Order: sequence, then C-alpha cells, then structure tokens
Amino acid sequence: MEHLIKRREALLKRLVAGGNFVKGSIGSVCGTCARSHCICAKASATKAFRLTYKGARQKTHIVYIPRNRLAQMQRLVANYARVRALIPQIIDTNIAIFKRGG
Repeated sequence: MEHLIKRREALLKRLVAGGNFVKGSIGSVCGTCARSHCICAKASATKAFRLTYKGARQKTHIVYIPRNRLAQMQRLVANYARVRALIPQIIDTNIAIFKRGG
C-alpha cells in the first residue's frame, strides 16, 4: 500500500505543477464588423480568436483573446487537458488505497 500512497503523492504534485488552466476551446472567426456596406465586408478580414466554454447551467460564454496573448491561452487550455488526464488516475489510486483499508 505504501507504493500506492507514493503514487498518489506523485500524481498530486504533477497536478499542482501543471500551473493555471482554463476549460474551453479556442476558435478563430472572421474579424469583420458584419455591416453589409462596410469596407471590411469587401476586403479580406483578419482573424479574431475567441475562447468558448460552458459555465453554470451549461450557458455558453465567449471570451475575446487578443492576438498577442493567444499563445498564453493555448498553454492554459493545454494545461486543462493534462489536468483532465490526471484526475482519473488519482481517483483510481484513491480507490485502490481505500480498498486496502487506507
């Protein structure tokens, strides 16, 4: 059982070491203003980036991501994917410790 406790401690350290994280997905959208007679409707528009996530009661939230902070947001979303992968491992380890009377 000692090895299970060490495994859990190592997993928890990896969870904390992952840093900050954000749930959601990053998408790019056309950066036009949507007015039919605007010059941006005719010219090729630049891309804008947005983070989309579900909040309480499954309400969709959209957050604008400035182009100069896109890499930072991509790291935060990647950290969330790592956290999601670690949590089932921690749960399985906790269940194994519980079954052995720990």
